[in-house]
Amino acid sequence: ADTFISRMPQGYETIVGERGVGLSGGQKQRISLARALAKDPSILILDDTTSAVDMETESKIQQELTKLTGEKTTFIIAHRISSVREADQILMMEKGRVVEQGTHEELVSLRGKYYEVYQKQLGLSGGEDDGEK
Repeated sequence: ADTFISRMPQGYETIVGERGVGLSGGQKQRISLARALAKDPSILILDDTTSAVDMETESKIQQELTKLTGEKTTFIIAHRISSVREADQILMMEKGRVVEQGTHEELVSLRGKYYEVYQKQLGLSGGEDDGEK
């Protein structure tokens, strides 16, 4: 968030209006995340934190989150596989129920619901990418 805040007319002193009316969706998300991390909570719950940012920005945010959260318990609720790919455990939910659980690699190898979503997000329909690094 620091990069775009520093570019604003008065930097950190810029008034953005009620509910961030002068900010884009991605800027609001980055500020919300920065505020949450500044409180240094022992448990962090992130709900679609990067849904309004482009993939490049999301990647940078994920790298920083990994550094900043360290050993903290972090729950990430996301629709993008890229947001949870590095998680210790991923719970795939459907209609309010856990249908699959494991690491990214484990879930891809099951070739179940998670794999279907993964393939759609990659733009693949067959087994062109097995999800391994």
